[in-house]
Amino acid sequence: MSENTATAGDWLTGARPHTWANAVAPVLAGTAAAVYDGHASWARALLAAVVAMALIIGVNYANDYSDGIRGTDDDRSGPLRLTGSGLVPPERVKYAAFLSFAVAGVAGIVLSLLSAWWLILIGALCILGAWFYTGGRNPYGYRGLGEVAVFVFFGLVAVLGTEFTQSGTVSWVGLLLAVGVGSLSASVNLVNNLRDIPTDKEAGKTTLAVILGDRLTRVLYVALVLVSVIVTVAVSAAGIAALISLAAVPLLFVAALPVVRGATGKELIPVLGLTGRGMLVWALAMFIAMLLG
Repeated sequence: MSENTATAGDWLTGARPHTWANAVAPVLAGTAAAVYDGHASWARALLAAVVAMALIIGVNYANDYSDGIRGTDDDRSGPLRLTGSGLVPPERVKYAAFLSFAVAGVAGIVLSLLSAWWLILIGALCILGAWFYTGGRNPYGYRGLGEVAVFVFFGLVAVLGTEFTQSGTVSWVGLLLAVGVGSLSASVNLVNNLRDIPTDKEAGKTTLAVILGDRLTRVLYVALVLVSVIVTVAVSAAGIAALISLAAVPLLFVAALPVVRGATGKELIPVLGLTGRGMLVWALAMFIAMLLG
């Protein structure tokens, strides 16, 4: 394929929309916790959403670039990659990642100055974490730490950060919601790596799925999804309305079926979107529950 033939649709695909729930859900959950605290701020929630969306798009382009130049994407069953397919010169994909990180940085600085200046340092760590996931000489995403990073950055940091910028504190509800979102986010990343076990092994990319193997990876995926149900029941101690979030269970059940039944390769692609949508429904329902409570 020749370079410079990418369309706007190709760039959108490269931004991996099926992962965007990983950015929206923590903001919804963090704002839900702020509502519980009694100090929700819609303007700050919007800024947090800009930060999260810019980060997820930035990390997706960064992964596209880094995996592409390493040859990891030369033979894969997932959606199109800009660099690996030859549609876009690698440097342009890297610049798109940096532009996204810049947007996240600017919005993050504004949000930090409105709440606590030291959050700028945490924001900087998030950007570094996004780049070195697959970038640099020794990416931690190639050392089985991808799911841990997703749990920390798109779970604990994103949810509790969103709550703190609005409330000036973090609550037990916020912590539980952070664990719930982090587990679901990690499950999305895990099933993506489950699909790519054969090609990642061949390319020397040691993901957690490669380390655990096919069967244990599937068990861990189901366990991570079940965490959201446990969290829902626990949060209901703050208000019975939290049980509304169990509405996400049927969607998560449908998402998990192919994993439990042993689906492989392209058969696992729909699982990413379904799990992401289940996470989004779960976080939105929790937000509504806190408003009702």
